Amino acid sequence: MTFTAPVPGTTDEPRAIKRSAGLPDQLFRGLARGSGGVVLVIMLLVGTFLGYRAWEALRVAKGSFLTTSAWEPDSHHFGIAAVLTGTVLIGLVAIVIALPLAMGTALYISEYAPRRVRRTMVSLIDLMAAVPSVVYGLWGAFFLQSHIVGLSRWIATYFSWIPFFKVNGADPGDPLATTTVYTSSTFIAGIVVALMVTPIACSVMRETFFQAPVGEREGAYALGATRWGVIRTVVLPFGRGGVIGGTMLGLGRALGETIAVYMIISPAFVIQPRILENGTNSVSSLIALRYGSASDFGMSALMAAGLALFLMTLVVNFAASSIVARSRSGAGTEA
Repeated sequence: MTFTAPVPGTTDEPRAIKRSAGLPDQLFRGLARGSGGVVLVIMLLVGTFLGYRAWEALRVAKGSFLTTSAWEPDSHHFGIAAVLTGTVLIGLVAIVIALPLAMGTALYISEYAPRRVRRTMVSLIDLMAAVPSVVYGLWGAFFLQSHIVGLSRWIATYFSWIPFFKVNGADPGDPLATTTVYTSSTFIAGIVVALMVTPIACSVMRETFFQAPVGEREGAYALGATRWGVIRTVVLPFGRGGVIGGTMLGLGRALGETIAVYMIISPAFVIQPRILENGTNSVSSLIALRYGSASDFGMSALMAAGLALFLMTLVVNFAASSIVARSRSGAGTEA
C-alpha cells in the first residue's frame, strides 16, 4: 500500500464556494434589507412617540394603570383593566369563530371546489377583505344584533352554568322579558370582528394549502389514502405554519379593530367576563370615544392605553413568528 504525501501548502479542508452576485441581485438584496430596516425604524418611532406622550400619565398612575377599571384621568383615577379585558375577550371570540370558518373555506377552495367555483370564491373572499370596517359595523349594529338575540338567549338558557355564558338580570322563563340584556355584548362584537378577519386568515391558509407538494399528495393516494386522508396527512401538516400565521394575523387585526366594535358595544368600565351580557369595552374603542373631548392629561392617558395595545400586539405577532418558525413544513406527516 502506498501513501501519497500531501502537497506543501494544501489542506484537506473543502474550499469555500463564493457566489458572485450580479447587479440585479445586489439591488434586490439592498431593497429588501432597506425595506425591513424602514419597517423596524417606523415601529421604533411609533413606540417611542407613544411612550413619550404616555409618560406623564404612567408616572401618575404607576402600577395601578394595569389594575384599575375606572377611566377618570382628570381625577387621576384611571386604568385599562376593564378595557384590556374586553379587548382580549372580543379578540378570542372572533378567533374562535373565524378559525374554523377560515380553515374550512380554505380547504374547500384548495381541495374540493371546481375550477370555476374556485375563482369565484377567491374573488369574493378578497372582496370581503376590502370592505371598510364601518360597513361591518353598520351591518352588525342594525341587522345582526336584532337577529342574534335569540341565539344569545338560547345559549344563556342552557349553558348559564358556564360562567362566561351567564347573563345577570335575564329570566329565561319569562317570554316577555326584555332582550336589551343581550345586546351590545362581547359576543355580538366578536361575531362582527370574526367576519372581518376571516378573509385575511382564509387567504393566508389557502395559499399555504396550495403549496403542499404534489408528489406527497400522489404518494398518499398511491398508498390508498382517501381525500380526507391526504388532507390530514399531507395538506394540514405542510400548512401548519400558514394556519398559525393566518390565525395570529387575524388576532392582531381583531385586537386593534376600532370603528366596528365602537358602533356595536355599550361602553362599560368594569371587568365584564360574561360575553353574552350587555356592556363591554376595548382599548381602541376607548381611544375613539374619548379622543375628541380629552384634556392634555387625558390625552396622555389615552396614549398610555394605545401603548399597551401596541405592546400587546407586538407580543402576539412575535409569539406567532416563533410558533411558525418551529412548525417546519411537513413535520409530523405520517403515511
